[in-house]
Amino acid sequence: MRLAAEHGGVVINADAMQVYRDLRTLTARPSAADEAAVPHALFGHVDAATAHSVAAWLAEAATALRDAREAGRRAIVVGGTGLYLAALTEGLAPVPPVPADVRAHWRSRQDSEPSETLHAELARRDPAMAARLRPSDPQRVVRALEVIDGTGRSLADWQGERAAPLVDPAAAVRIVLTPPRPFLRDTIARRFAAMMESGAVDEAAALAARGLSPDLPAMKAIGVRPLAAYAEGRLDRAAAVTQAVTESRQYAKRQETWFRHRFADWARAPDAASAVVLAGEGVPDARVR
Repeated sequence: MRLAAEHGGVVINADAMQVYRDLRTLTARPSAADEAAVPHALFGHVDAATAHSVAAWLAEAATALRDAREAGRRAIVVGGTGLYLAALTEGLAPVPPVPADVRAHWRSRQDSEPSETLHAELARRDPAMAARLRPSDPQRVVRALEVIDGTGRSLADWQGERAAPLVDPAAAVRIVLTPPRPFLRDTIARRFAAMMESGAVDEAAALAARGLSPDLPAMKAIGVRPLAAYAEGRLDRAAAVTQAVTESRQYAKRQETWFRHRFADWARAPDAASAVVLAGEGVPDARVR
């Protein structure tokens, strides 16, 4: 927001959960006052009943970037969904939609089988893709399995046909926030406590009351399940908070690992203030030794 205010920019969302209108509090979306202060785009515009995807977001981002250019505004893309940021700066493979039954089959196996077992299955069916993925990364392993099952082609083959990126990485300032882990752990706990005081339980209960499929992305947002269980009397408050905070910390750890490997040439900033300085200076050397 500071960058947008100082440089005439628009804040464009790159967080897969902040697209859902049902989840302002639990996804820490910008407040109505924030959105009124500086232009924002792609926040809270998707209904929770929709299985939003990286391809859908990329199409929306193309429009948001075009609108920013036409308005003479600087695009400030912010979010923690690595696949969105990778698609934006590296291009997206033209993988066709996977049939719903195939997707459901592999997601069910992800919930019931160890990731090492699934990786062994991938190694049998698609050794090239298995060699790229860690057995401890069940989401990407399952994605590779559902693609080869649903399309008959390896995800590696599809990725070889990757389209040109919307944003030339060499022409963009690319920054990863890397706060010290103790600070991050404490911040996650304090932020969730603030969410609890700001209506997070009511938000989770309202979403659960819609009776949507538990396989939808919005239903898997961190905090939804434990807080819905608390609202229904199936879990006490302390246990619900502990579960949500633990899930948040685990997700932050996975993000850190993913960004370290995938975005190794992006600049690093320990906090938002440092990121603002780097962005303002254009980060002359974005590669961190």
